[in-house]
Amino acid sequence: MGKSILCACEDVTRAEVRRAIREGVRDVESLKRLTGFGTGPCQGKSCLALVLRELAAAGVAPEDLVPFTARPPVTPIALGALAAVEPEALSLDPGVPREKPVHVHVHVHVDDHDHDHVRGAGHAASLPPLPARADVVIVGGGIMGLALAYELGRRGVTDVLVLERDALATGASGRNGGGVRAQWGTPTLIRLGRRSLELCARLSVDLGVNVWFRRGGYLFLAPTRVEAARLEAYAALHEREGLRTRVLGRDEALELVPELERGQFVSASWNPDDGVVFPWPFLWGYAARAEAQGAYVATFTRVTGFDVAGPRVTAVRTDRGRVACETVVVACGAWSREVAALAGVALPTRPVRHEILATEPLKPWLGPLVALLGTGLYLSQTQRGELVGGMGDPAEPAGTGQGSTLRFLARFARRATALLPRLAGVKVTRQWAGLYDVSPDGQPILGPAGFENFLQLCGFGGHGFMMAPAVAEAYADLIAGRGRDEIFDRYALERLARGNGTKEDFVIG
Repeated sequence: MGKSILCACEDVTRAEVRRAIREGVRDVESLKRLTGFGTGPCQGKSCLALVLRELAAAGVAPEDLVPFTARPPVTPIALGALAAVEPEALSLDPGVPREKPVHVHVHVHVDDHDHDHVRGAGHAASLPPLPARADVVIVGGGIMGLALAYELGRRGVTDVLVLERDALATGASGRNGGGVRAQWGTPTLIRLGRRSLELCARLSVDLGVNVWFRRGGYLFLAPTRVEAARLEAYAALHEREGLRTRVLGRDEALELVPELERGQFVSASWNPDDGVVFPWPFLWGYAARAEAQGAYVATFTRVTGFDVAGPRVTAVRTDRGRVACETVVVACGAWSREVAALAGVALPTRPVRHEILATEPLKPWLGPLVALLGTGLYLSQTQRGELVGGMGDPAEPAGTGQGSTLRFLARFARRATALLPRLAGVKVTRQWAGLYDVSPDGQPILGPAGFENFLQLCGFGGHGFMMAPAVAEAYADLIAGRGRDEIFDRYALERLARGNGTKEDFVIG
């Protein structure tokens, strides 16, 4: 029997889209992340109108048919061409304050509004009221909040409400490279990273969804003797902590990735147990299992305030009603600071944009995730063949803008093609950006802040996604009364006021 294809780039069928709609998906962003439509080289030019028609036919209101954001570049462009651009002459400002949606006219009218303000417009008014109370309210439907809801359910705490102001996977959890590693510079982070890797190895079974976990290792490259000495010191720590990290010379590193330019690095370290997952199914799997255990995941629901009495928060106020609660967990990533402020709590975190890109699919050739220390450059190859990579920018200011820049493409292309010359002819098909939630010492903020039941789960910078499985276990134990991990003392908010921050040097991106 033949199948009707809606998205030729990603082989998404009409049946898949209709099944997702029957299961309750009513917005384009969620459909995109659930099915993968519109993520191929054509950026939805051939399939977006068809999907909008399916939603309209299912009864979705015209004002809720908000198209997803098309990603630059408009047409695929080779990294070699981008490397010829002078990045320092380019602005960090993408030229627009926010991402703008693609406008496709079908049998309904789509107004020309700003994407961030109209996505899901009308949902709060049309959805039923929230429950009057919940034992635990988690603000933030990213990987941290959903993993916590799942782990709470496994411990018998099922009266859990997760509040997400947008569609699932629209924040940083749906915008990252999916790396998971145990190579860190402190025993605590090594322990958390190793535990996350152990959980990732079985999550496809536990969550009932393929998270595309692939163990190829992280290959950290040291471009200088100073960086090489750091790798030696970290490798000694890793050995004490039971990791299989090895320090490699140039020749050994080239055995792993022969395409590396040997003059670009001095030595390397490699832990074969590190890996990469595909973020979207990872997130959807946690959400589905959490709901199966009794949690309620409420999307398109904005928190507007908190009711407090003495040392406790007594209720969460939203645009869909008020919910009384025993415990509140703020897990909003880069927006945690503004949500905590609604309760009068000041968090010393700041949002910082991080840009990333994907290339055309290639035959498999890159085993490990490769990271060049001192530059922020990293890239890996997915199981579908695309190269996915990012690179931090020291000049990036704090802010919640998530636009894409030519400056990033030029900086990334120069470093990447110098390190891997074969990339010069590889074409970039799309780029995007997400937000790091950065604390003063680059480490998370965990535990209560301001009120005894107002718990924080934020400040992870660029490593929140990979730490989520392990941290969620520890947090669920704390809330369920099953023990208190040392991370809640080590990463308490008070440490920053006392000047006891624990800076982690082994950070990329």
